[in-house]
Amino acid sequence: MNITRPRPRTTVPTALLAAAALLVLSACSTSDDSNGSAPEGSSGKTIDVRIPDPGNSGVLALGKKDGSLDKALGKVGARVKWTGSAGPFAPAAQAMNADQLDIATGSITSGITSLSQRPGFTFFTAVDPDAKGEGILVRDGSGIESVADLVGKKVAVNQGGTGEYLLLKALAKEKIPADKVERVYLRPDQTAAVFNAGQVDAWAVWATYAVAEIGSGKAHFLADGEAIGSDNYSLNAVRTGFAEQHPAVVKALYDYLHTASVKEKKDPAAYLNVFTDVGPTAVTGKAKEVQTEITATSGTVDPIGPEDIVRFESVAAFYAEQKVTKEKVDVAAHLLDVAKLT
Repeated sequence: MNITRPRPRTTVPTALLAAAALLVLSACSTSDDSNGSAPEGSSGKTIDVRIPDPGNSGVLALGKKDGSLDKALGKVGARVKWTGSAGPFAPAAQAMNADQLDIATGSITSGITSLSQRPGFTFFTAVDPDAKGEGILVRDGSGIESVADLVGKKVAVNQGGTGEYLLLKALAKEKIPADKVERVYLRPDQTAAVFNAGQVDAWAVWATYAVAEIGSGKAHFLADGEAIGSDNYSLNAVRTGFAEQHPAVVKALYDYLHTASVKEKKDPAAYLNVFTDVGPTAVTGKAKEVQTEITATSGTVDPIGPEDIVRFESVAAFYAEQKVTKEKVDVAAHLLDVAKLT
């Protein structure tokens, strides 16, 4: 079942995925709080919430810079322990399974492949599929003008994640057998050079990497998420043990993310280049315009509702049908209702 109509709710891009780097993770700790940030009547201990460093853009980056995230978490006796760098969800899922990370962000597509293994995490927020920021990129002047033109071509995708999903979904919509297009499995942070050198004909990718290519004026989406009919939500995951031990902290984090994402949607530029406006992490020129437009039309961080679960299950069924997973993953068994947390 594929539902492409947006949900009737305010719902954003948690553009939290950045450079694809393996997480350098530190051990879990609950430490003495000499600054008294724990709530009155508590044990006087501060709960460390291990979250990958957000980089230079997004709600977590601004929350880190201005201290607003720690202030919000301090009300429930917690604080952030920035750990490694935000990157692909698969290694983050492994880190949560190993009790080395508490919070991570990823897509429902990469989430499903991680859930098909040994999940030690649950999802607690949903951001509607990015209709304009994800899709299949082609170089200007490539001669590829339709999805059908990809037959016999090479398309770069990240295995089991957003890229592979977008390509397979686009092909299925056009009733093109998946084996008519060669999938080239590459890490997204290693794909731009390959794409621009013409070693692949197209690249199925999301905003984190697409914005720079579109902003360069040398590439465009052959089909974006809306045209593909994508059900590729962005989700926040929490280590299951952490959620069980500290539900109030998870609720406070959700409240912060939701409120901040609403603000980001209204004023996207304020959440770009948080720490620096120069260098490789800065978004400048046309790329900044592209990112601002995408954010302004995207969703916000919200609780996972029944309509979302229907679409999650649709992706899980599609992945099983396409043999990305061996069987249909029961996504609903790994979801957390933040509205019920106290």
